[in-house]
Amino acid sequence: MRAGAADLPPEPSPHAPGALHSVVLRMRGIGAELPQGDGVAVFNRVYLSVTQELGRRLDSGWFTDRASTEELSARFAGRYLAAVEAQREGSRPPASWRPLFQLRRHPYVRPLQFALAGINAHVGHDLPLALLATCRARRTEPEELEGDFERVGDLLTLLEERIREELMPGPDLLDVADPLTHLTGAWSLEMARAGAWMAFRALWGLRVLPELAGEFTERLDGSVGMAGRCLLTPLPCSPRRAPARPAAVRGADRAPAE
Repeated sequence: MRAGAADLPPEPSPHAPGALHSVVLRMRGIGAELPQGDGVAVFNRVYLSVTQELGRRLDSGWFTDRASTEELSARFAGRYLAAVEAQREGSRPPASWRPLFQLRRHPYVRPLQFALAGINAHVGHDLPLALLATCRARRTEPEELEGDFERVGDLLTLLEERIREELMPGPDLLDVADPLTHLTGAWSLEMARAGAWMAFRALWGLRVLPELAGEFTERLDGSVGMAGRCLLTPLPCSPRRAPARPAAVRGADRAPAE
């Protein structure tokens, strides 16, 4: 076992009270053991901030069905945590996550690319499976989750805007022809959200055909991974250059530790 792994809190049960709090503790544990410039650490800081905000909105009554949303959020986060644990233990994580793990220390991949690649994997692959598991566990229909799914999506959209603002190099380093502008502009969270919902609906319809559902899930995993690999294209013209950022993402542009 790698040093520090034993200090992580146990994996949360998605339907247990306080499951989201346990998720936050595990994310903090992951962040504490990774160099700040590590690509997984960049995504982890981003995801930790949105999970904390989601918890605040759960407490405020922003969601229609608090219990379902908390379970969905814990199942959703649990897939990211499981991918990190698989990679830590030397087993094979889902194809959707492999590009981020493989390129996490590449000197010519920018912090913004790491963050968007993580969101791509998590929304494109993990979210449909978390929705499916939540519906099955709660014996509910997809339509009953749709309203709060949209609210979670609105929160993710705010997060994406913050990420682009805080991790995109300043205007003195970019112009409309900059490769980073083109690369990250080719990916859309709105389209990823829509695709995640449709993948979930397809899997829900295929639940009585497990062999076909398994094949669909495998192909989904691979296609999301391919998009992530494109997002992580090294851009050697300006390695890891970015001005100082707010505390939530500060340090993401430093060179990774050896």
